[in-house]
Formats: sequence, structure tokens, C-alpha cells
Amino acid sequence: MSKLMTLYILFDSLKKGIVTLDDKFVVSRNAYQKEGSTIYAELGTEISVQNLIRGIIVSSGNDACIAISEAISGSEEIFSNEMNFYAKNLGMSDTNYTNSTGLHDNNHFSTPYDMTLLAKSLIKDFPNFYHYFSEKEFTWNGIFQPNRNNLLGSDLGVDGLKTGKTSESGYSMIISSNKDNIRLIGIVGGLPSRDNRTIEMRKLINYCLLYTSDAADE
Repeated sequence: MSKLMTLYILFDSLKKGIVTLDDKFVVSRNAYQKEGSTIYAELGTEISVQNLIRGIIVSSGNDACIAISEAISGSEEIFSNEMNFYAKNLGMSDTNYTNSTGLHDNNHFSTPYDMTLLAKSLIKDFPNFYHYFSEKEFTWNGIFQPNRNNLLGSDLGVDGLKTGKTSESGYSMIISSNKDNIRLIGIVGGLPSRDNRTIEMRKLINYCLLYTSDAADE
């Protein structure tokens, strides 16, 4: 879920006109060889910013994150420092980033509260780009990948944001739901499976919708 900050910085760069959706970033050897989730980009490939956004949101591509970090900041290390600068400005006082991908590092951490602040800021600050979070599929290099957020398009009104999984932290998810004019942000983590993640998030959203509905009736 750390990739949300990578996207926040990219969206801010787009908003300020520093980059455009049609700009193309090169997949370096560092990006190409990165472990974990990938969009299967070939070494030296030039990929548009728009497709890199989709590659991060839908495919959770670590290669896409590194391509962005290197293009914007020159290196992932410098980009991580920028992530921490943005986090501080957003009030994320219990967060520290060491990479753009969310791959495990003992010094890379956050909290549910801080992640909620980030999600709220993404929705509020970049409404023109939020629609990417609701895309259900992405194909790159001839390989089809579905969005890991399997609550998209459900009866719960889910329209974003991001799932996450590492062997150290388990399965996690932060979502945004907009139903009956009620915007909710929910986060779960440390779960043993993808199905368990979905079940717990569904229960959380249903409870919040019921609670807010009851409160509105009082």
C-alpha cells in the first residue's frame, strides 16, 4: 500500500505540469530486475506515465514504481526522501519510507491512521486522477492482469484504492467506498489470505454503512 505515496507524488507532478500523461519513462535494469509484483516490462522499454499509473494501481508493479521514482528524482533513494517529505506535510507522523514499492524493510513502516490520511488526500487533492483506482484490468506486454481489489464494482460502492501483501506483513487492503452519499475509507492488515482480506473488509464496510445510516436517522 506504500505505492499510494508513489502515486501521490506522481499525481502532484502531473498537476503541476512537471510531467504529462503522455511522457514516457524508461525501464532501467534496477526496475527490470526488481523482485515481487511486476507489469512484465522489458529492459529499456519506454512506457507512458498513464500506463505506469495503471501498472501500479491494477498490477501493483514494482517495476513501474521504480521507473517513476527514477524519472522524477533520479534515483529511488532520493525519491524515498521525497516520499518522507510529502508524508510529513500530510501529517503522517508515524510513517517512514525507504523505497517506492513497499517491499519489506525494517525501517519502512506506517500506521492505519497515516494511511487513511494519505488516502483522503489522494481523493481530495487529485479528483481528476482518482478514476484510475476503479479500473479492473491492465494488459502490458501481452499479459492480462486483473485488479487485486476484488471489491471493485461490488454492492458496497467500492471505487478504490489499493491492496498489499508481503510475507512479513500478510495481506492488507485500504479501500474507499462511496454509497448513499457516504464516503468511507477502510483499512485492514496482517491477514492470512486474500479471501480473508476480502471478507474482513466487507464486514467492516457493512458495519460502517449500517452505523452511519443509523446515526443519520437519529
